[in-house]
Amino acid sequence: MRIASTSWPGAGLNRFTMAENESLEARGERAEQIKRRPELYKVCEGCESIVVAEAATCPNCHGYRFDFSSVRVRSQADILGKRLPTSVPPSELM
Repeated sequence: MRIASTSWPGAGLNRFTMAENESLEARGERAEQIKRRPELYKVCEGCESIVVAEAATCPNCHGYRFDFSSVRVRSQADILGKRLPTSVPPSELM
């Protein structure tokens, strides 16, 4: 699924949601994209997912507390970019 908005500063970026079977290489590429523009993202303090800055709640855990610091976003992108997904995808919950 592609997320796009012409009024959003990162509208030209490739912003796809994470797939259940995303490869480690693809996660690394996505992490590099996030690290280039950390101001467009934030880290959920509930589950440590990286979400777009406009999100009101985390799509994974529905948390509402976030760390907006660029240092934290880059650090979390490094961690998540080097490991396979560990969260349960929504399709598995039904």
